[in-house]
Amino acid sequence: MNNKVNNNWKRIFYTISAGQAFSLLGSSMVQFAIIWWLTVKTNSAVVLSAASIAGFLPHAILGPFIGALVDRHSRKAVMIAADLTIAAATSVLIMFFFIGEPSVWVIYLILTVRSLGSAFHMPAMQASIPMIVPEERLTSASGVTQLIQSASYALGPALAALMLGVFSIEYVMMIDILGAVIATITLLVVSIPNPKKSIEDSENIGMLKEVLHGVKTLRGYKGLFILTVISSIYMIIYIPVGSLFPLMVRGHFQGGAFEASAVEVAFALGMFLGSIVLGAIGDKLKKDFIISISILLMGVALVISGCLPSSGFITFVILSAIMGLSAPLFSGAYMALLQSKVDPSVLGRVMGVVNSMMLFATPLGLLIAGPGAEKLGIARWFLISGIMIAILAVICKLNPSIKTIED
Repeated sequence: MNNKVNNNWKRIFYTISAGQAFSLLGSSMVQFAIIWWLTVKTNSAVVLSAASIAGFLPHAILGPFIGALVDRHSRKAVMIAADLTIAAATSVLIMFFFIGEPSVWVIYLILTVRSLGSAFHMPAMQASIPMIVPEERLTSASGVTQLIQSASYALGPALAALMLGVFSIEYVMMIDILGAVIATITLLVVSIPNPKKSIEDSENIGMLKEVLHGVKTLRGYKGLFILTVISSIYMIIYIPVGSLFPLMVRGHFQGGAFEASAVEVAFALGMFLGSIVLGAIGDKLKKDFIISISILLMGVALVISGCLPSSGFITFVILSAIMGLSAPLFSGAYMALLQSKVDPSVLGRVMGVVNSMMLFATPLGLLIAGPGAEKLGIARWFLISGIMIAILAVICKLNPSIKTIED
């Protein structure tokens, strides 16, 4: 791959990562604060579901087209614009709260704008990393990224909950603006090169042609395309299981709030450990091997969880930590594989397509898992999900195109 990697890549990468850590933490806090406010004010599952849809649907639908725009423009400028747009949306919501309580529709609109900002920021960031980090260090860099995301998702709700106990919601949301400002400053002080367009890509002028070229590029890497399809199926099975953890704790193990929080903490600690492991040894192992092992770990942990008696809660906590450990190993290695194989000039579009596929997997999986778990029982659904995921791991390991993907 023709990456123009700067000799000072570590300084550049860690400077950007530090800024993104503040930005992600602020966003995580705001997301929790908004959802909690809606929960308290409306106590409506319909309202919360609609808020979730507003938070991911724009990203899922527009992802491929946004990826094309990312590839057209400076990725650094796109990230700055996205951060400032999210901050501006939060500022508008803060003003509404200072004036009076906003309507639910205002909340939906703000969540939609924030989703669009994330839809631009995510592929721009993902496509920038291979222009900064040497190819042989991409997996370690993914480990750092996964660690930042894990910390933000774990600490954000906790910090927001603490602040909401002392301050009103508008003051909690100000943290998001501060995070966006810090992220913007870190981006302004570094240089991120933009890739040169290939001859084939320069001939695909027009939004639809550019998007289709991104899809064609992904399909052109047979092993990578098969792995992406497997990953999407994996997400359809895996994502809903995470939302069923509280039901597993309450319905199968007869636990309460303390037991439910213990499981969440165990999963988060597992994610921390998985991110550290990926950063430490990720560059020494083949990425397809890491992906296969991570999927197998998840599958085995779910199978054992589904077989546990109601007295096996402590074992379930340990298995939850193993599930958490497998998550960053999978996503980090898969991301590094995409970044190392796909030409940087088209990577924004490829990432837009991939991100959309993963986002659409969430509602599809929930539509299947909800009725399935109610009909078969939550423990049996964990068992069945684990078996299906373990089968995916075997397919991933044995598929000849995936096995040779890094050759």
